[in-house]
Amino acid sequence: MTPHAPLIIDIAGQTLTKADKQRLKHPLVGGLILFARNFADREQLTALCRSIKKIRQDLLICVDHEGGRVQRFKTDGFTHLPPMRALGQMWRQDGKGQPGEGAMRATNAATACGYVLGAELHVCGVDLSFTPVLDLDYGASSVIGDRAFDADARVVSLLAKSLMHGLLQSGMANCGKHFPGHGFVKADSHTDIPVDKRSLKAILADDAAPYRWLNTSLASVMPAHVIYPKVDSRPAGFSGKWLGDILRAQLGFTGAVFSDDLSMAGARVIDGQPVSSTQAAVAALNAGCDLVLLCNQSLGDGAEVDALIDGLTEAQLKGQWQPLEASEARRLALLPTSAAMPWDDLMVQPAYMQALDHIP
Repeated sequence: MTPHAPLIIDIAGQTLTKADKQRLKHPLVGGLILFARNFADREQLTALCRSIKKIRQDLLICVDHEGGRVQRFKTDGFTHLPPMRALGQMWRQDGKGQPGEGAMRATNAATACGYVLGAELHVCGVDLSFTPVLDLDYGASSVIGDRAFDADARVVSLLAKSLMHGLLQSGMANCGKHFPGHGFVKADSHTDIPVDKRSLKAILADDAAPYRWLNTSLASVMPAHVIYPKVDSRPAGFSGKWLGDILRAQLGFTGAVFSDDLSMAGARVIDGQPVSSTQAAVAALNAGCDLVLLCNQSLGDGAEVDALIDGLTEAQLKGQWQPLEASEARRLALLPTSAAMPWDDLMVQPAYMQALDHIP
């Protein structure tokens, strides 16, 4: 059995099918990502997560649950969290208070958001949310937009650190995205291949600065499907220069690295050539990703998911990719270490009730 389970896949429905169970048992599968289609209500979500853990306790159950327009579960008691821009705006509004009072209120609100976000997911059995967004708001990117805290890397870093503190209080790890920064480019990597022509010096001074300042707080990082040609011809998530030389060696990051979704347009062309999901996964893992995501491919017969599992198995046997125990250790470190309390107990917990009062 491989000591490394790098694949994060998805499921089509609100319960596990026979095919889902078979895929989740595969030793190369390390977890799954949930979407709104996988949610009917809290009882169903909790039962689904319980059934996943029954297959393998170590499977990492993930979700994109940031607040604002990127929040997968919004009904049956889940708190509607604000877009992160609302916290940046709070930072800049001192009102009648002392200079800097807005910043203090904003960091407190960010911690409250992180705690509520993490606690509500955790009690339902979800292990990790891919948050916070560390991209800067240049006003150019529609796909980032109000998901970003602010245009100032210092404000972004302190609000993100506060949000991560709340996640930590809830028992959840974190994932900073999209390294080294997706906010400057207009193109959406879901449908296009964005290119950021700035110099490495400019990117490190601004967009990538939060990754340096938060290198002791970030548990995981997700790189952008963006090409920065002054640094490398490959998108950051497929670049050993970005992931190994810059993120790890230069910026000092030691946690897990997730690829962004390999089904996105920005992941399907490498070095000018179209690639399969298996080729993209191998390229990402060899560049320094510990885990690779393939999203929304379980719909229908799930042939693309099976092709990736089979393809990565074959790539391993042929020596095109080698599993790493260090990568597996980083994956396992993202699992919550505390048991979740029942939802009704969370609702009357003083820390949770207090946090709700501070969410804008």
